[in-house]
Amino acid sequence: MHYLIKKFLPSIAVALTVASFSLLAPARAQTYPIDCAILLCLSGGWPASVPCARARAEFIRRITPWPVEPPLQIWRCPMGASYESDRQLNNADRIIEVLYRTDSRRPLQSLPLDNLVPTDLALRLVQDRSDIDISGPEFNFVRSIRVFDVRYARQHESGRDGDCNRSATVVLGTYGTQGDFSWQRSSITALPDAHVGLERWGQNCPGIYHRSVFVDWRDYEGNYGFEQVNY
Repeated sequence: MHYLIKKFLPSIAVALTVASFSLLAPARAQTYPIDCAILLCLSGGWPASVPCARARAEFIRRITPWPVEPPLQIWRCPMGASYESDRQLNNADRIIEVLYRTDSRRPLQSLPLDNLVPTDLALRLVQDRSDIDISGPEFNFVRSIRVFDVRYARQHESGRDGDCNRSATVVLGTYGTQGDFSWQRSSITALPDAHVGLERWGQNCPGIYHRSVFVDWRDYEGNYGFEQVNY
């Protein structure tokens, strides 16, 4: 249920410490714990712990050029839901279930045996999106993540006629309803107030050359956070 994320926030560090032991498992399983950690630590506002510090470092590494990657790759955190019925259940507790699994079982897979498929459920293939229904408001913190890639922004005065020449390429990465990530064109004016380096853009014509990646988000409680990487 949706209250479980909030209920378990004080136990996030313990849960992630337990989950980190799965790194000792075979290589096939090693790709999922870090994104489960990012998911849970982000929801809790990055609580102070070694696992959350590592999760945040990976979150930021992914937006450090080049290339710029989705900072949360939720499709790498299998939460074990392979089927959906007409009556959707709230699956926020899957986050907790994944990280509290302490036995040696492999994560539940997205493709169960055909002879186990219930007749009233439909198989949903999952690619580059969450493998459970995260459309509810308890997962708004995933959809709050925005990645602004300022590939370049240049402002300078023309030597011949004194005109101010400005050019910029900015793209914005956002998450869809089920955690799918996509890019679209954006602009300097769309950058959040917390972004630094382009405050004088459009003011007279001071010389500016700027490149950066800026990511911001809101945690489960709605608290704002951001990071900026200049290059």
